[in-house]
Amino acid sequence: MNQEPVQLPHKLTLNERSSLTLTGVSQVVRFEESCVVLETQMGTLVIHGKDLELKTLSIEGGQVAVKGHICAMIYQEPRQRGGVLRRLVK
Repeated sequence: MNQEPVQLPHKLTLNERSSLTLTGVSQVVRFEESCVVLETQMGTLVIHGKDLELKTLSIEGGQVAVKGHICAMIYQEPRQRGGVLRRLVK
C-alpha cells in the first residue's frame, strides 16, 4: 500500500514573538540564525529574526517549528514572467 504524506492546511501560530509553529510547509529553502525561508502552500515565506532555531521539522507532515526572537514574517510575491515589456502591455 503506497500512502502519500498528509498535508495540513497552511497555518501560522506565533507566541510572544519567540515561538512560531507552521503547517502547510513543503520545503525549507534556507535556514540561518537570522533568516528562514520556507515554501508553503500559500507561497514563499521569509522569517527574519535573531538566534533562530528549527525545533521541529516534518516535511512529510508539512510541519515546522521555529524558536528565537522573530522580527518579521513576509510572503514574497511570485515574479511575473515576460519582463518589463509584458507589464507595460497590460
